[in-house]
This record gives sequence, structure tokens and C-alpha cells, in this order.
Amino acid sequence: MTDTLNTTLLKDDLYQAVNGEWLKTAKIPADKPTTGGFADLADNIEKTLMHDFDEMLAGDSPVSDQYLQEFIKYYRIVADYAARDAAGFSPVKDSLDQLASLTDLKDWEAHLYELTLNGNAAPFQLYVAPDMKDTSHYALNAEVPSLILPDKTYYTEDNEQAAALLQVYSNMVLKLFKLAGYPDDFANETLQGALKFDRSLAPHEKDSTERADYAKDYNKYSFEDFSKFSTHVDLAGYAKQLIKTTPDQVIVSEPKFYEALDELVNDDTFPDLKAWLFVKRLVGASSLLSDEARVVGGEYSRALSGSKEPMNQKKAAYYFAAGQFDQVVGLYYAHKYFGETAKNDVHQMVEKMVAVYQGRLSHNDWLSQATKEKAVTKLGTLGIQVGYPDKLDDLYKKFTIDPEASLYENDERLTKITLKDHYAKFGTDVDRTRWEMPAHMVNAYYNPSFNVIVFPAAILQAPFYSLDQSSSQNYGGIGAVIAHEISHAFDNNGAQFDELGNLHNWWTEADLKHFKELAQDEIDQFDGLETRAGKVNGKLVVSENIADAGGLSCALEAAKGDNDVDIRAFFINWARVWRMKSSLEREKLLLSIDVHAPHVLRANVQPKNLADFYTAFDIQPGDGMYLPEDQRVNIW
Repeated sequence: MTDTLNTTLLKDDLYQAVNGEWLKTAKIPADKPTTGGFADLADNIEKTLMHDFDEMLAGDSPVSDQYLQEFIKYYRIVADYAARDAAGFSPVKDSLDQLASLTDLKDWEAHLYELTLNGNAAPFQLYVAPDMKDTSHYALNAEVPSLILPDKTYYTEDNEQAAALLQVYSNMVLKLFKLAGYPDDFANETLQGALKFDRSLAPHEKDSTERADYAKDYNKYSFEDFSKFSTHVDLAGYAKQLIKTTPDQVIVSEPKFYEALDELVNDDTFPDLKAWLFVKRLVGASSLLSDEARVVGGEYSRALSGSKEPMNQKKAAYYFAAGQFDQVVGLYYAHKYFGETAKNDVHQMVEKMVAVYQGRLSHNDWLSQATKEKAVTKLGTLGIQVGYPDKLDDLYKKFTIDPEASLYENDERLTKITLKDHYAKFGTDVDRTRWEMPAHMVNAYYNPSFNVIVFPAAILQAPFYSLDQSSSQNYGGIGAVIAHEISHAFDNNGAQFDELGNLHNWWTEADLKHFKELAQDEIDQFDGLETRAGKVNGKLVVSENIADAGGLSCALEAAKGDNDVDIRAFFINWARVWRMKSSLEREKLLLSIDVHAPHVLRANVQPKNLADFYTAFDIQPGDGMYLPEDQRVNIW
């Protein structure tokens, strides 16, 4: 790396020492809320794929893969702004008219199945997912609707951002009504009804901190008891329409919400519900219509993120089309730019990190032998997926594009195919090999229900991983990411799932009590830390911090196993991968809803917990990076 390192700052602020010079000149793209780190890798992939797909659109590059051919057809329709502008709002008018013509709750209920498959919002959401306590079988789940504001906490009287955000949202919606040709009276009345209904939902939903404890989403009800949540809507009939059978049970994520369903959805509230449905459809369809509708329809999301400008037409078309065909695009990227050799190389690195982690568990000094053996068993059955899936998900093989139809019509058809495919999973065997991220996404994840860690090809490049970097640098980058994902199997959420991915307590009572005390130490270490966007909520970010701490510690041990270990290079690259410059709006939003700590703190706090960091940089009491030993947190 040729980055300028400010050695005078290393003892006081690792993040600034490594990234300070870059931060002085880095500019956030006007159409994005952030730059650096993960964002730079994503930008490079964006440029590469847009170039390749432009050649395909122009006919300069042959496309032999039949599924990629369908993607290119779709991309061509998305990018045809002349046709989209000429059509205006006409493609969505039938859908909006259908909502506007609904007479009462019973009329809406009669059309609910059809409306759902067409992608309309609903005040309750049923979906299919592996049963958390029996992950080899699918369960029917009941979820709550998304609010207009980012989180329940925004609806409190003391939230300073809410009024401004609602004003932006309201202005955007009224502009869309005007573009669609609706009279002002109808627009204002519908908007106010939608906002009123949205406000009525908020008190009954969980906030982001409550949702971060996702094991508490598992609340099993008999199908009969679930059906009783509403005396105004036939929940049982709706569920049976979706999955084509009668389930024994429904898993309810937020019982408090469903207990209030009669109060929220009834004949009296129907006019506001109808307005809410209409506005949701109007805003949701804006990205499928004219370019002006696309730009106006993005005003609220740009206000939330702090992006100063909308994406240009070309870039917006790429992201929209690639989002619909994400696994097709991901496999194209992986096969062309990643390949089998790199896939095998990284897979071996993951296996090495698993072995290091197994050693740490085996020699753990606070777990009992019984819990230790269970933990090692869980680690031994951990699935590893690197680079890209072996085959394309069958869903994308069903996607066919009609070149003569509008973008809206094609999108509506793809939505229906996707939803039918989704609900048809009920009663079938769970496919535990299915990837939840495309290969061109710069990210990684652990799925507790499958007990699997996944590393898409896109993240497997510098500064995370490169043959041009030393092994210590790679361990400080991708090594820490790999061990981070392994650590999720043993964070406050993942630790509640066994080796089969089932929600099941495998801890002794004493070990679990001690683990919860250590998790509280992790909460306390971050809670209240100041950032320019506000204070950190330690409870919201605890699971990711446990994973960061375990990941960095485990990767460090792996790095020390090499003869040419360079501890300083290890920590410097750790700080480098968190390099980021973001809008203040984005930082405020993430502080409220994101389960990850701010990037600066991820870079700076975790090294303070490790003795080797103090030795490598000669950190002494009084230095900014010094933390007294009794305040250092080590779990894994």
C-alpha cells in the first residue's frame, strides 16, 4: 500500500493515523452517501459491470448464457428512458385505479391475494422461512409492515429529525400526485390519511434495538389462535390462499402488533388504510416510470442518506436491472473476474481460520467442558460458502422478459413470479445451499438457521485480500472478516442456535450467565461513545461488536502462526478496511437503526482490547489508544 501513514498519531488514534491523509482529500460522490472502504470496491465493480453490459447492449459482446440474455433484455427496457418518459404514469394507472375504487374493508379483503402478488403493501405481512426451531422445514411467519420513518423511535415527540423528514416525504408524494395527474384536493386528502395510518402503526411495533435480538421473533401460535388476531379480516383464508394449504402454526415476530390488529385495521380505519396503500403504490412505482418520476420518487431516500444528487440515468438503470437479476449478474461477475483458483485459495484460508477458532474454543478458560464440546461440535458442522454458488437459483430460470411490454408490466410480472415461487416453498425441503447475497456484493454474512458463513467474491480483493499484500495484512483484512462471521455463530444471537441451525439452548446455566455478563461488558464498552452524529447505543450494536472482537482476536492468532508475522501491518490494515467518509445524514440514520458500530469506532476500539496491540505500538498510559486492563473486553 502506498498510503501515507501518520506515525505520530498511531498511539492516540489508529484510525486517523492510517486514514487521516486520505480523509483530507476524499470526496463523496454526489449521487452516493459514502466513499472509501467497502464503497470503493462496490464502485469499481459497478464501473466494470456497466462497461461489460454496455458492450452487450450495443451488440459488441456476444451473450451465450440464456439467463444473462434475459437480463440484457430487461436492462435495455430499464435504460430506455425515451419510452418510459413517453408512457409517463399510464402503466401504473390501472393499479392505482384499482386501489382508489376499493369501497370498504371487505372489498379490499376480496382482492387481497391478488394485490399481494402484484407487490402491493399490506398492514400485515405473511412470508415463508425455515422454522427457527426446525430448520429443515418451512414455517409460515407473520411480520409487521414497514413504517414511513426509519424506525419507531422517530415517532416520539422529542425526535428532532422526524418533522423535517416527514416534510420531505410529503413534498415528494404531492409532486408524484401532480405528475400522475391527480387533483390537489385528492392528493392532500390521500397523503394525510396515509400519514395518519402510518402513525397509528408505530406504537405497536418494535424499535431497531428490540429487533436486534432476533431470537425473540420466534413466537409460535396455532393457526386457529393466529386467525383470531383479527375479527375484521379473514387471516386464515388469506394465509391458505398464499400457501395453498392449511398450516398447523404461524410464527409471529411481534405479538404486540398483532394483538392490536383489530384496533388498527377495521371499517373505521379503512379510509386511512386505503390512502396508505395508495401512497405506498405511488411511491413504489415511481422508479419504474418516467425519469422525472424516478428522480422525484428518490427525494426522501436521498434526504435520509445525505446523497446530494440522484444517480444519472445510466447508473440508475444498471442498479435497478442488476437488483432484479442479482444472482444472474453475480455469477457472471464471479466466473469472469474471480474464478476457481481464487475460490479454492480463500476456501483454504477460511478452513485455517476455523481450525484456529477450534483451538481457541478447546482451550477456552471460562467455558465448562460440556458447553465447550457443544461449541466445538457447532464449529465442526459450520458450512463454508466462498466466491459464488455452484448453480443459479431456479427462480431466475423462470424470468422471461417481454421486449414489447413496459418496464412496469415486466416488473409486475417478475414480482408475481417471485412471490408465487416464495409461497410455493411451503411444504418443500429447505435448500440450505441457497445464497442470500449475489457474488458481486461487497459483503459477507453468517446465517444462524443454516449455520453457514458466506463470502461473496466481491469482498475478496484489496484491502481485504490480495496476493500483493503480506499475510499479516491479509489476516488484518479478510482474515478478520472471516473470523468475524465465524464469531457470529457465538454472538448473543447466534449462540442461541445449535449446530443444525435450530433455536435451542446448548449452554449450561452457569456458562450462559457468564456469557451474558461478558456481552454486557461489550455493551458497556460502546454505550454512550460520542460521534459527530450522536451517541452510540451499545445494546443495538452488541452482536456485531462481539463478532468484531472475536474476529480480530482470532485473526491475530492466525497471523502470529506465520514466520514472517508483522503485527503492526496487521492492525494498520484492520484500520484501513474501515476507511470511510459519509454524509452526516447517513451517520445519524445508521446510529439509530444499524446493528454495526460506526466505522471509526470499529477501527479504534477493538485493538485496545488486545495485549499485542500495546506491544506492537508501545502504547502507554496517557496515550489516546490506551485502555486500562480492567476495562478491556475479551470473549472469544
